Amino acid sequence: MAIQRMTDLPELPARKTDSHKGSFGRALLIAGSRGMSGAACLSGMGALRGGAGLVFVAVPSGIVSIVAGSEPSYLTIPLPEDEAGRLHASATKILQDEVTQPDVIAIGPGCGQSQAVTDIVTWLYRDIEKPLVVDADGLNALAMLDALPPAAGPRILTPHPGEFARLTGTDIKTVQQAREEMAAEFAATHGCVLLLKGAGTIITDGRRIAVNSTGNSGMATGGSGDVLTGLIAALLAQGLPAFEAAQLAAHLHGLAGDLAAAELSEPGLIASDLPRYLPTAWLRVSG
Repeated sequence: MAIQRMTDLPELPARKTDSHKGSFGRALLIAGSRGMSGAACLSGMGALRGGAGLVFVAVPSGIVSIVAGSEPSYLTIPLPEDEAGRLHASATKILQDEVTQPDVIAIGPGCGQSQAVTDIVTWLYRDIEKPLVVDADGLNALAMLDALPPAAGPRILTPHPGEFARLTGTDIKTVQQAREEMAAEFAATHGCVLLLKGAGTIITDGRRIAVNSTGNSGMATGGSGDVLTGLIAALLAQGLPAFEAAQLAAHLHGLAGDLAAAELSEPGLIASDLPRYLPTAWLRVSG
């Protein structure tokens, strides 16, 4: 079957005048570790600026004060940590209760790598039916497994070429030479949506494919992908299906980067600029 090439953006999430914060969904972001609190902050800001009604950021207890102090608009959830400041295995017990509340879950930004992180990611991927966004160290955790487990619900994976190479057991050169083909085959095989980052970010579910046209070299900076993770989660929380959420998020994320670069320059662009320009990006796509 030929893959359908998508060029039009999906419909924006509806926002009725009589809405309340519950109308726009709850997003739970599991992120951060000692020294990587910024990843949790950036993903939380991406979700807020993406329009989610309530954003919960679950982090190791040692960085809760940093993450909470960064932005008062999201809520923080402290989780047990190991001696290195990463999620402890006992965090699963708390998360078993926490995952019943949100409409969507995201995991990975700044989590670091450990057996406990791998076990938590695997559990969420295999057993939790709610939409799940997996990025960064969440992807590294999946790459440690012998095979990707069957997905319990909608899954969006957001690798850069290096992470995708690890997921597929290849190398970056091979990935870059066949980005569309490899992405579509992976998505079809594993029943997920794949967002393969890079110039001309690819979004595919194995049946459809979109190539994003926004963005610039200034976005090749630490933390940019964390904002995207939160943004995708916010769109899922507002009811967009997985493919549409990933496609719209990639466009808005890149457009925010273009707007930021127009004022700040590409070399001067940093990840924390992106949430500040997302409101203007929303105005552009909704105008």
